[in-house]
Amino acid sequence: MTPAELSRTVLDAVRRAVDAGELSVDLPERVTVTEPGPGGCGDFATNVALRLARPAGLPPLRVAGILRARLLDAEGVDDVVVTGPGFLNITLRARDEILTGLVREIRERGTEYGHGDALAGRTVVLRVPYEVRAEVVADAVARLVATQGGRAEIEHGEPVNLRPVPAPEDPAPLGPDAARWALLHPAPHDRPRITADHLVQREINPLFRVRYAHARVRALTRNARDLGFAAEPGDLHLGSAGYADTAGAGVPRSGVHAASAVCSAGGVAARQGAGDVGNAGTGEPGYVAHAASAVAVRSAVGAPAGSGTGDPGPGTHKAGNLGPAAPAPSAEPHPGHQPPGASHPTTATPAEPHPHPHPLQTPLTDHPRILATAATDHAPDRLARHLLAVADALLPLLPEVLPVGEEKPTAAHRARLALAEAAGAVLAGGLSLLGIDAPEHL
Repeated sequence: MTPAELSRTVLDAVRRAVDAGELSVDLPERVTVTEPGPGGCGDFATNVALRLARPAGLPPLRVAGILRARLLDAEGVDDVVVTGPGFLNITLRARDEILTGLVREIRERGTEYGHGDALAGRTVVLRVPYEVRAEVVADAVARLVATQGGRAEIEHGEPVNLRPVPAPEDPAPLGPDAARWALLHPAPHDRPRITADHLVQREINPLFRVRYAHARVRALTRNARDLGFAAEPGDLHLGSAGYADTAGAGVPRSGVHAASAVCSAGGVAARQGAGDVGNAGTGEPGYVAHAASAVAVRSAVGAPAGSGTGDPGPGTHKAGNLGPAAPAPSAEPHPGHQPPGASHPTTATPAEPHPHPHPLQTPLTDHPRILATAATDHAPDRLARHLLAVADALLPLLPEVLPVGEEKPTAAHRARLALAEAAGAVLAGGLSLLGIDAPEHL
């Protein structure tokens, strides 16, 4: 079951509860499902019960209980646990199929994966000052609005309703791509940095990591074709921990130790494993922090020619400190979150431990929500940070896509290539929405 299918399943549970007279509410247009947050458990979580509680005139926990009973009868749902004030935490029967289904969905939709109808039929008027950053942000917002079925009109004049902090100097010397990234990546209230750092071809440059990850995927597709195989979604055969060890480095697969998530008697997920970092802030609610080690990422970013990661890479990249400091996490409550000191409303029998999800699963799953949020909140910076999360989760996978030495292509190689191409499609589509080129070569 893909996230989109689960969303429709939850929406159907709401519809059945309304038809049975258990809930008296207008059927929501859509239901969002995300990875469980801190204190959550299972495969996905949703806050639909909290959204419907006020119009239904019932406590959130009562609404959650009604929907839980309906969801337990749904095909593909193994268990549902209520945590916090009324979050529904859903465990699917075939966890291994989640990522495969997600990859199939992305491959079917290509760069249009995540497009929706949140703004269908609406005209969004953007009034901006005559200033370069405001113009660039408005252009990106207009593109995002179109992905959600709306139409944007950009005007100049008062009252201004889109006024990001202006750039301190002309970004044109950076070139079109780096200039747009420099203006769009920071939050609108932050002053952008117009510096040569945006041109550095090393992993310390966020834009380079995003574009490099996309270019490497394109290279892997060409190399796989030369080797006589193509992408096919399926089992990655990477084990419960993710990626293979980096040669001679002793890096755990994916850099994330095997972790188990168990719904305890209080409905709280107990995460085990020395390397499990939980849901550390990564800029958007719903992200499980990608804990891949610096060595694993550098092996993909700075891989020399002949390393098995695709076309010969730049080869001059030196290891540096990876990644910018994570933005402050959203204050919005996240599905599955258990506030400190909150009572535990639901008693659940402990479930069998689940393997830690693949590091790419969360950001790929969250892509439709990010696009909708960025469009409705006029915040292209959220998409920029999201693309960086996708790239950083993708880079450690790349050395494992192609056969090495005398190894023959297997179903696992085809599945890894399919996953890499799905992530590449998300990167290409996102960069296009920001008005930035997604290169075939870099």
